[in-house]
Amino acid sequence: MSTEASTRALPAPPAAFRWLVLVVISLAMFGNYYVYDAISPLADVLQKQLGFTDGNIGLLQGIYSVPNIIMVLVGGILIDRIGVKKATFLFAVLCFMGALLTALSPKLWVMASGRLVFGLGAESLIVAVTAAVAQWFRGKELSFAFGINLLIARLGSFAALNSPTWARWAFGSWRTPLLIATVFGAVCVIAAGVYWLMENGAAKRYALGGQGGTDKVVWGDLLKFSPTYWYVVALCITFYSGIFPFQTFAVKFFQDAHGVTRETGGFLSSMLTLFAMIGTPLFGLMVDRVGKRALFMMLGSLLLIPVYLLMAYTHVSLFVPMAMMGIAFSLIPAVMWPSVAYLVPEEKLGTAYGLMTLIQNVGLAGFNFLIGWANDHAAASAAHPTGYRLGMWIFSSLGFFGFLFAYLLRRAETGPDAHGLETITTANQAG
Repeated sequence: MSTEASTRALPAPPAAFRWLVLVVISLAMFGNYYVYDAISPLADVLQKQLGFTDGNIGLLQGIYSVPNIIMVLVGGILIDRIGVKKATFLFAVLCFMGALLTALSPKLWVMASGRLVFGLGAESLIVAVTAAVAQWFRGKELSFAFGINLLIARLGSFAALNSPTWARWAFGSWRTPLLIATVFGAVCVIAAGVYWLMENGAAKRYALGGQGGTDKVVWGDLLKFSPTYWYVVALCITFYSGIFPFQTFAVKFFQDAHGVTRETGGFLSSMLTLFAMIGTPLFGLMVDRVGKRALFMMLGSLLLIPVYLLMAYTHVSLFVPMAMMGIAFSLIPAVMWPSVAYLVPEEKLGTAYGLMTLIQNVGLAGFNFLIGWANDHAAASAAHPTGYRLGMWIFSSLGFFGFLFAYLLRRAETGPDAHGLETITTANQAG
């Protein structure tokens, strides 16, 4: 090869190839999300066949987040060091191994160990895929790309939550639904492997987006991120702590407090995912066009405040509060995750996403444990025979704090030190 040929600038990847990459890497997220949500529709079966309490079920879901209080930040740094493709495959293998271990034994400690191993890989996989999307779509319809990624990922949640309907035959035993989840864990590994091959091939033909400087991580820099980044992190922990721990117990709550079947309860819970699958890409496309990102985060947080109390204290159709929650679940992630790319330098993107997900997992672990305890405690009290109202008040308060942090973010982003969250722009400015 001539010197001229070897130094000739490579073209950027064509749009069709970038979108194909997005679909493939999102399939890894599909498998990941399915395994995560496999516990919720199985809660009453675990209670009846294995004698599990709500506290035990909260443990199975909450222990997923425990290793990520440390591992997600380490995973973000690892992504910055070894690259997205290797990190994605490594974390996908951990997801599969965890799903398999969960299905092996009816003993609580074995199942909890499997969920812990799964969590060890799953959240770091989300960080890796998030960094990959930012790498391939920075400045090119980034919010819309995040929306498509979440759409495909949430198909996994939708499939898992509706498994009592399409796999009704499997719920005669606690193990069979978990074995189905293990199959989807294998899909996660396959998709990650295909992405590795695609990135290797693309590197020879196209100029790929760099991941910035990855030779050295300066720990002190973690404390130098702007206040607006920390507002987004605070919104992240309050928002997800209100959504996912609720979904842990949602199917069982709908059965116990509203007398619906497991199939109906699974569909009601999956409404969040259904709304998000449709709404997240559309909201992402919208904010790419109109800006006002912090304002939209405020509106999404405001929607969450009344929904839990409506379900706990009224007989309004459950479709109403679940639709309100679904809109918020569509809107906030479509705006929140891409916003990080505006607020931190490119070379710290993996670490920033890792830190944000780390703190998110503190909330997910803590609130799964807390709500499991609250349900068991309230159920034993004659003052709260339904056993769920205390938890619903906790969830509602999280909506209020989410609104507060989104307001602080908007106030900062309409001031002189704004990073462009409220403006109409397709070029993401970091720092």
